[in-house]
Amino acid sequence: MQSDAVHQSQFVYLNGCSTPVLARLMYRADDPFTVSLAFRVDARDWVEWDFSRELLLAGLTEPAGIGDIRLRPDLATHEEYLVLELESPDGYAGVELEIADVRRFADATTAIVPPGTEAERLDLDRLIDELTTARP
Repeated sequence: MQSDAVHQSQFVYLNGCSTPVLARLMYRADDPFTVSLAFRVDARDWVEWDFSRELLLAGLTEPAGIGDIRLRPDLATHEEYLVLELESPDGYAGVELEIADVRRFADATTAIVPPGTEAERLDLDRLIDELTTARP
């Protein structure tokens, strides 16, 4: 039985921190263009960043991204890590993820939804309904 979602947890290093932080990568076939990366900030809370799967796939082999999220293999460590840079009005974070783990995650996402077929999985009616439905 094939799942329609991929979840992977790993410890990552944030710039300037010597203690690793628990992080989780997530992908769902019903949101086929997006991957999420969440960082555990305490026992119950996570901070989550959503970005394009295409950006993740490109960043595995070369520098990618020009906005708030940038990815690149860390060539200084013989490509053992993937460097993810996050920037917002609240600050900047550099994150080192083990590239082998991220590659396994990316491979699992492409097994569920091959690149170029994402639009076939997107439920536009549901998306429009979510965007137009008033919430209290």
